Amino acid sequence: MTTTFHRHWRDVPESAWHWPNFSPAEIACRGTGRLLINEPALDKLQALRDRLGKPLIVRSAYRSPEHNRAVGGATRSKHLDGAAFDIAMANHDPDAFEAAAREVGFLGFGFYPRSGFIHVDLGPARQWGERFPIRATAFAAETPPAREVLADSRTMKGGGAAGVATLGAAGVEVAQSVLAETQSAILPLVPYLDTLRWVFIAVALCGIAITIYARLDDWKRGRR
Repeated sequence: MTTTFHRHWRDVPESAWHWPNFSPAEIACRGTGRLLINEPALDKLQALRDRLGKPLIVRSAYRSPEHNRAVGGATRSKHLDGAAFDIAMANHDPDAFEAAAREVGFLGFGFYPRSGFIHVDLGPARQWGERFPIRATAFAAETPPAREVLADSRTMKGGGAAGVATLGAAGVEVAQSVLAETQSAILPLVPYLDTLRWVFIAVALCGIAITIYARLDDWKRGRR
């Protein structure tokens, strides 16, 4: 077994690190920063990463003896040899992870569903802990109905028509008043303007009716 010890992970020469998806800091002791590079174990960890095709979140790798005692690790833990890794299952299916880990050569397995990780090591073939529960198949997210473009909605069209007609009626009334007072030469047109005003008022009422109907219809169909 090829192993190399470093007093701190920062002391590892770049040329001595051959596992592209991991860094010395990830594999070093969490309590002391010391690092024992176990090449066969790291080779299998990299092979597992390559097989799964997505990141492995390393919760714990090498542990110094004092840190192993501090976290309640077994006295003969493979973490002391740099030959064990605790991997989070946040982004993995536990069954697929276990199968892939066995395929690349890991033999020891510890299951910690409450803490959300699986322990793998190069010790003798064994396993412990409670298996992860079967995850329910996730349903595809329900797609909400597409909301109609506001400018194209019946509510806006009806409201727009009512608004335009209301402004038109007001404009006609103003024009009629101005013409009556200042343009005596075209007074014969005033009665026609009065009729036009009522036409605009009728259009405005229709627009308001369309708006109310559209709102009620949309509410019934849950579109708003």
